[in-house]
Amino acid sequence: MKNEFTLAFNEVLEDKQLPREVILQALEAAMVSAYRRAVNASNAQHVEASIDPETGKVTIRAEKEVVESVQDDRTEVTLEEARRVDPNAQLGSMVIVESTPRDFGRVAAQTARQVIQQRIREAERNTQMSFYGKQVGEIVSGVVQAVTPQGLTLGLDMKAEGILPRNHMVPGERFRVHDRIQALLVEVKETPRGPQIILSRSHRNFLRRLLENEVPEIYHGLVEIRSIAREPGQRSKVAVFALQPAVDPVGACVGIRGVRIQAIVRELNDEKIDVIEWNADPAVYIAKALSPARVTGVYLNDVGRGAKTATVVVPEDQLSLAIGRDGQNARLAAKLTSWRIDIKSLPEAASDALNKLQKDPEYAFLQESEAPIIPQVEAILAKKAESRPVTPEEYQVLAQFVDRVERGIIRRRHTVKTEADERYKAVRESIPEKAFSIFLEDLPFSPRIYNVLSEAGYDSLGNLMLQMELDSDEILKLSGMGPKALDEIKSIIASVKFPVEEEPPVLAPQVEPEAVTAIAQPEEEAIEEAPIAVDLTAGVEAALAASEPSQPVSEPEMVAALPELGGEPIEPAEGVAEPIEEEPSLDSLFTLRPDVFAGIEAEEEEGEEESALPKKGKKAKKKKRRFTEVEYDPDRDIMLVKHKRKRGGEWEDDWDS
Repeated sequence: MKNEFTLAFNEVLEDKQLPREVILQALEAAMVSAYRRAVNASNAQHVEASIDPETGKVTIRAEKEVVESVQDDRTEVTLEEARRVDPNAQLGSMVIVESTPRDFGRVAAQTARQVIQQRIREAERNTQMSFYGKQVGEIVSGVVQAVTPQGLTLGLDMKAEGILPRNHMVPGERFRVHDRIQALLVEVKETPRGPQIILSRSHRNFLRRLLENEVPEIYHGLVEIRSIAREPGQRSKVAVFALQPAVDPVGACVGIRGVRIQAIVRELNDEKIDVIEWNADPAVYIAKALSPARVTGVYLNDVGRGAKTATVVVPEDQLSLAIGRDGQNARLAAKLTSWRIDIKSLPEAASDALNKLQKDPEYAFLQESEAPIIPQVEAILAKKAESRPVTPEEYQVLAQFVDRVERGIIRRRHTVKTEADERYKAVRESIPEKAFSIFLEDLPFSPRIYNVLSEAGYDSLGNLMLQMELDSDEILKLSGMGPKALDEIKSIIASVKFPVEEEPPVLAPQVEPEAVTAIAQPEEEAIEEAPIAVDLTAGVEAALAASEPSQPVSEPEMVAALPELGGEPIEPAEGVAEPIEEEPSLDSLFTLRPDVFAGIEAEEEEGEEESALPKKGKKAKKKKRRFTEVEYDPDRDIMLVKHKRKRGGEWEDDWDS
C-alpha cells in the first residue's frame, strides 16, 4: 500500500501537469531552505537534499571541516566521522556528511511550504512560456473565464490564461462565460507574474489558419494562399493558386454546395468571404479581385514615380458594385493586389481620354491617329450628357477608343523609360569608379552648398556628377541653390583630376625553354622531338638535300629532316587532345602526287660533305645545282634516289640503291 507521501506526490504531478523531476527538484530545494532556516546555517555552506520517492524519507548532507574536536556541529566534524564517509579525509579538509535533524520532517513541513509553492509556480510559468512560445501563429482553443470592458480572459491548456482584447475581436461578437472559442495566438510576453498570452480573432492569419483546417488541399500543399485582405466582421478577399494543374483552387476552398466556406463564415460571425484565383498577370489579377463587378479593361502604370497605379474601366451599371459600400470592394482589392486602383465608368474614361488628347502634351502623338474618331466620340458623350439612350454599338466605340488611348500612352511611357535607362547606364559608365569613393566633405564646397547637397542625399562626388550629367536642373531646383552655386559645383567638379587607368601590357606568349633552344640552335635531337607541320614538297626536298648521294633515304630519315627547311612546329592547344590521323602510305602518295617528286630542285654543298643546315658562325659555301628523281621500290621497301649530274656538258644518271 502506498504511503501518504507517494499519494500526495502523484496528486501534485496530476494537478500541476509538470514533469516528475521538476517536482522532486522543487521539494529538494525546499528541504535545503528549511534546513538552513532550522539550524541557521550560512548561505555559503554547501547543502544537499535528497528525497526517496517511495518512502518520502528526506536526507540532508552538508559540507563540514574536519577537526580534532568539534566546536560547532553545523560546520565541523571529527576525523573519525569524516573517514566513515571518505577514507582519505585529513584534518583541515572539507567533506560532505549527513546532517539531517531529528525532528526535520515536522519542521520542514511548516517552513518549506512557501518555498515549494514558489518553486512549483516558477516551473509552471517556465513550462507555459516554452509551450506557448512555440504556438505563436497557430489557433488555440479556450474557455471564457471573464468578460471585461477591455476584453476577454480565456482559460487555456496547462492552466494558462489568455487575453483577447476588444480591438482583436470581430465587431458584433458577443460571448458569455464558459463559452468555448477559437483564436489566433499573436504574441507571448514574459512578465513577472508569468507569461502574458495575447490572442486575436480579427487578424488575417486567423482566416488563413481556418482555411487550412477546413480545406485539405491547402493543408497538404496542393493549393496555396497567395494573399488575404480582410475587414473583420464585414468582408474578406482571399487569393488562392493551385500548385497542380488538375486542381480547381476556388472550388476546393468553397467545397460542395459551399459547405467548407460556410463553416468558416459561421466561425467569423457571418463575415462575407470572396475566394478568387491568383494570376501572374497583374491586369487579370486586378480584374478578378474586383469581383463580383464586371471589368471592361485594366491599364497598368508602373513606370512613373510613386505607387503602382491601375486604371480600371467598368460599365456604367457596374461602377457602384466595383467600388462597393463605402469603397470597401475597391479598398480590399487594392490591399489584395498591392496596386493603387482608380476605377472609372466607361463614359468617364472616354471623357478623360478625350480631354487629355486635346490638352495634355504627353498625349499629343496620338492626336493624328485618333483624329477621325474624335467627332464620333464627342457626339456619343453629348448624347450621354443629354440623357439620351446610347446603343451598345456606341458603347463599343467608346471602349475601343479608351483602349487605344490608354495602351498607346503605356507603350510610349515604356519606350521613354527604356531610353532613360539606357542613357543612365551610359552616363554611369562614363564616370570613373574613383569618383564614387570621394565624399563631398573632402571637397572645397562652401558650408551652405554642402549642407544643401547632403540634405538632398548626395553623399559622394560620383552621385553628384551623375545627376549633373543627367539633368542639372534637378540640382538647381534644390532649396537654397542658385546659378552661382551651380557654377561653383561645376568648377569644383572640373578641378578634380582622376588618374588615367593604364591598360595592362600585352604579354608575349610564353615559350618553353626547350623550344627556344631548338629555335636558336636547330640540332637534330630538338627538331626530332618537336611537333612538325608536314609539307610534302618542302619536306622531300630537305630530305634529299641532307642525304648523301651514296646512301638511300629511308622514310623515317626523310620525315626527320622535314623541319630543316623552315617547317614550323605545330603545338596543340592546351587541354585539347591532338587528333590522331592515319598516315597515308608512300605508294598512295606517289600515285596521287607524281608531280611532287619529279624535277625537284636541290642544293648540294661543294667540297666536304656537311649538314643541310649551316653551322653558326661559318659562311655558307658555294653550291652547285642538281636535279633529282625519287622512286619507291615496293619489293625492297626502300626509296631510290636518282641524281642527275652534269659532267662534261652532258647529264648522267646516278642511282642510289
